[in-house]
Amino acid sequence: MSTTQTPSSSEAGPTRIDGPPAAGLIAAGIGAAVLGLFVTWAEASTGMKDFLQWNDRVGPLSGKTVLAAIAYFGSFLVLGVWWRGKTFALRSILVATAILVVLGLLFTFPPIFQAFAPE
Repeated sequence: MSTTQTPSSSEAGPTRIDGPPAAGLIAAGIGAAVLGLFVTWAEASTGMKDFLQWNDRVGPLSGKTVLAAIAYFGSFLVLGVWWRGKTFALRSILVATAILVVLGLLFTFPPIFQAFAPE
């Protein structure tokens, strides 16, 4: 005779997440989305492409990655402090992070960002 046991809520894994770890996840999504935004914006605007070229050997990638890192660390700091002592539903944090990361990845995909390039 075979019996199956359903895991208790403690065995199934956490359903809540504390504020600072949630802030880290959301900040990662924000950083990815900002990188995608700047990749597409640099392709669409020569002025933005020139602005983002902080190092001639690297090109506009230098500005894109530095600004994405600033967005990540800045949003992590702000959200981490703001959400300290709070808990959130893990699923909603993961869904929001996944959406932001997917948007960031889409906007770094050449067929997408080249669609915004001037003719």
